[in-house]
Amino acid sequence: MALSLKAMVYFTTALRHRNIARAAAELNIAASAVSAAIDQVEAAFDLTLVTRQRARGIQPNASGQIIARNCERLLEEYQSVLADGADLKQSLSGPLRIGYYAPIAPAFLPRILASFLPDGLPEGTGVELSLEECDNDMAQDGLVNGRYDAILFVTEDLRPSIEFDVLISAPPYLLLAASHPLAGQSSVSMAQIAQEPLVVLNRPVAAAYYKGLFAAHQRQAPIVAYANSTEMVRSLVASGRGCAILNMRPLTSQSYAGAPLVEIPISDPLPPLTLAVGYDKSRPRRVVQHFADACRAHFALDGPERCVLDASSAASGF
Repeated sequence: MALSLKAMVYFTTALRHRNIARAAAELNIAASAVSAAIDQVEAAFDLTLVTRQRARGIQPNASGQIIARNCERLLEEYQSVLADGADLKQSLSGPLRIGYYAPIAPAFLPRILASFLPDGLPEGTGVELSLEECDNDMAQDGLVNGRYDAILFVTEDLRPSIEFDVLISAPPYLLLAASHPLAGQSSVSMAQIAQEPLVVLNRPVAAAYYKGLFAAHQRQAPIVAYANSTEMVRSLVASGRGCAILNMRPLTSQSYAGAPLVEIPISDPLPPLTLAVGYDKSRPRRVVQHFADACRAHFALDGPERCVLDASSAASGF
């Protein structure tokens, strides 16, 4: 027979008072409910645990004292679990597990975290950070199955169960070596890009997206390389291997190898990629809500902090 928490509370309260009526008064319930709880505990263990005396007095026997102590210990642990859960909900502490499908996340994620997780948090009250780069499907799966507390991802191929806040729409731009003949232009067209050798970011969602941008333009030059990291794409382009179409950009105009790069807006009307933060919006822990709020605040800023390039930002000098 299952033993309920309520029965354990009623049982231990009665034994503490040694009186059913006084236990019922403390619990604000009927005395019959306390008596029934004692019966339930005895039935669960198939033992007589108390001796009922006149005037509703009760006296635990040796077995009753052992069971009462064990029940009290379980109830204390249960209350501790509830308290820990409340603390986890309300405090900036505990694990914060973030999965990100945002190839240039290192350009903005540390600053977002620093905005609400200052250095020098008291020992034992800090946040345990876990940051994991993944593809778009893995990010969404990880949020659903509890691997991640929050994710940064693009909303293309969105799972219906994912709750999210849009952070930014990032239009595509052309990435060129500084020495490329097109590098001095204020913008380029897809017709021009179709004549250039292309380096493609070969990541889920991204590869199909970039291929779709050429739907109205017949490519006249080959794809010279596929790379599954943004920095490898940037390094190949900087070395003169070809050009590339990307959406978000780091706050540097150099590749890892130190070669200069140029980013140019594309004049054609093209669909952007939408970056979002996904998390449980109905019951977020405090630290998760702070992360989502910090993401929105960061990308609400104008200029290079937004990590995007379009014709208007290029004209303004960003």
